[in-house]
Formats: sequence, structure tokens, C-alpha cells
Amino acid sequence: LLGSLTYGVIKGGYRYTVKNQKITIPNLPDEFKGLKIAQISDLHVGSFMSLEPMKEVVNKINEIDVDMLFFTGDLVNEKAEEAIDFIDVFKKIKHKVYSVMGNHDYPEYVYAQDDNVARQHNYDLMLEIQKKMNFELLLNENRIIEKNGKKLAIIGVENWGGSFSKYGDLAKASMGTEDADVKLLMSQDPSHWDLEVRKKHPDIDVMFAGHTHGMQLGIEAYGIKFSPVQWKYKQWAGLYKEGNQQLYVNRGLGFIGYPGRVGIYPE
Repeated sequence: LLGSLTYGVIKGGYRYTVKNQKITIPNLPDEFKGLKIAQISDLHVGSFMSLEPMKEVVNKINEIDVDMLFFTGDLVNEKAEEAIDFIDVFKKIKHKVYSVMGNHDYPEYVYAQDDNVARQHNYDLMLEIQKKMNFELLLNENRIIEKNGKKLAIIGVENWGGSFSKYGDLAKASMGTEDADVKLLMSQDPSHWDLEVRKKHPDIDVMFAGHTHGMQLGIEAYGIKFSPVQWKYKQWAGLYKEGNQQLYVNRGLGFIGYPGRVGIYPE
């Protein structure tokens, strides 16, 4: 056990892995067949002592031939200031980036509830940093991509989860997407899928989430897929399907708490 945990700190937390997943959407217009999306999540840059790991990540991202990149939240651990030194690193991503906020991107973990000035400063700085990184942050809003009259909607909600803050407003975020042929949702917490998305928005084809980290501990080998986090989150890593709706949960790139990963490697 000690050897595994030590390996997780020295190597496992930096064993960056590219997962390839084909997603088939019923009635997908020909205009969007073959669309390639990369996803990253849960960077937690405040856990890194240098810029080098994220520079390696950006190099790997830029090597992938994709049409766009989704970042599904948790840029920092506690304060927006943690990300300032990483602005120039992430600016080098060559793909179009859409992003949403995760639960750690809000000031509630470090500032008192009645400290409105500090909370607003942190929130405003987070928005400014993402803009400087060339991330198009979707705050309960959407973007429409149109080809030959066919429409693909990219919907982004603020954090909404079963155990954490509920800033997300999916009804507001979906306004104007009624006639879209395909709807893709970015929402950090996978619990959102069962609690609201599937119940109230059956027209959303695929949701992209992160948040769980796969608990940074588990087994994904020899046909075995296990992590203790599955006792808290029904959907915790990879692709899930219910009817015509699908959810992909990214295992995250960074770490928090335990400074490493064992068996569930950064994706």
C-alpha cells in the first residue's frame, strides 16, 4: 500500500492519458458526423508546485486533431489567484475552448459567506483569468454552431450538483436552442444528469462532466473498473447511456487532497 501511494505521488499523478471514445448520436445530421471534441476537467492548478506539468498537458492537447475542446470546471482549489501564473500556459492551446465553472471555482471554500467584497473579487478575477486564457466561459448560456442550416448547440451551466452549490440554471442556459438538431451540455457534476437533466431535459443528447476524479484511486485494468467513489457517484468515469441520452465523465487532470493518483490516471 505504501509503495502504491508513493508511486501515485511520484509518477501516477503525472501519467497523462488520452482516452478515445466514439459517441453515436441517433439522427445526427451529416454536417456534424466525425466531429472531434477533446475534454479536460478538474485541473486544480493550485496543487502544482511548478508550471511544467500543465505545459506538458498543453503540448499533448495540441498534438490531438480536434475541432474544439471542452473544459468542465475546477480550474483552482480555493482562490482564483492560483491560476494567474498559468494564464500564459493555457493561452497556448491552439483549439477553440469552451469552459464552465466547477464547485472549486467559486469563493465559498475560503471566504466567509458575509464577505461579499472578497467573494465578488474572486468571482470577477476568475472570469478575467478565463478570458485571458482564451477560454470561452459559458455562464448559464449557449453557443450555436450552424452548418448548411443544421444546428449544434453547446450549452454550459454554472455548477449544479447534488452535494454542492447549485448556481446552474439549465432552463436559462438552454434558451434559444429549441430548434437545434444536436444539444451538448457541459456541467461539472455528473449527479446533475440523473437529478435534473434526464428528468427535465430529454432533448439533451450528450452531457460532459468531471468532478469525481475517480477518487484518484482505483483499478481500470484487465476488464476491472472499480473505485470507492462509485459508492457516492453512480456515474464516475467514462461513458454512460440511458435511452437516447448519454453522459461522459472525465477522470480529471489534476489532484487535490492526496497529491497523486493510483490506478485512475489523469485524463
